[in-house]
Amino acid sequence: MFAKLAVAGLAAASMVAAAPLEKRQAAESKPDIDTVILNYALTLEHLENAFYRDSLAKYDNAAFAAAGFPMWVRSRFAEIGAHEKAHVDFLTSALGQNATAECTYNFGVTDPKSFAATAQLLEGVGVSAYLGAAAAITNPAYLTAAGSILTTEARHAAWVASAVNKGDGFGGAFDTPLTFNQTYSLAAPLITGCPSSNPALPVVAFPSLTTDPAVPTPGQEVSLKADGLPDGQYVAFLSGPMTYFAEVQGSKVTVPQEVGFGRGYAVLVKSNGTVSDDTTVAGPAAFDIPLTSEQALQIAVSK
Repeated sequence: MFAKLAVAGLAAASMVAAAPLEKRQAAESKPDIDTVILNYALTLEHLENAFYRDSLAKYDNAAFAAAGFPMWVRSRFAEIGAHEKAHVDFLTSALGQNATAECTYNFGVTDPKSFAATAQLLEGVGVSAYLGAAAAITNPAYLTAAGSILTTEARHAAWVASAVNKGDGFGGAFDTPLTFNQTYSLAAPLITGCPSSNPALPVVAFPSLTTDPAVPTPGQEVSLKADGLPDGQYVAFLSGPMTYFAEVQGSKVTVPQEVGFGRGYAVLVKSNGTVSDDTTVAGPAAFDIPLTSEQALQIAVSK
């Protein structure tokens, strides 16, 4: 997600590269939270780097053209892949001997179309992950570096959603943050194995949650699939900084009208009004509610 580090980026990089040595010496017996967060970020960057590297190796320009994409689409994806590798190198250098290594993955990509759909999912998750982690970072240098990755992730997500998948590149007025465990729950199904030498991360994956349709719209009744799904539980719809709750009845739930356009997430929880690790039953499920051109025009006229 960095293509090349500009002058400001280089300054941030030097600050980050120097900081871990001091922190590791001060906390040899107990990893500090910033080192944990950087390894959490590196885990995601390894995943994205492998996704672009391995998928693009399977599908050449002819394959993308046969799938109906303009010739420049694959080149832009390759550029994004170079950004992801730069992020891996950047975080690995900052963490030094404490850096987590790449795992093995199964992305379920079968053609350029499914590749583009998975790219949109991963880039949106990347935005939510960095946004959610920002509040826990204590070192200002780390926060600046994470912020510079976050803004690049957001540009990736917007480009894939709009230029490639012909959707709304902006989404809502606010992006949606995710917690560490929520993010890991979305990444874990893609990970098939990791080196035993990797540092343990204090994260867990919740059981999966799926909705039918996979892209719900406000006011729509959707079917849910998850382990432990009795009536009386709730689905928390995370939309920007807001959370909206709807009760589950007969393995179905109605999406609240307040849920906004763009990337959001659904989490199955035990009770109304609370989303925490203790109350989460399954999820999150990611979705991108589209804003059509007609809806955009209506909004513009109403203003």
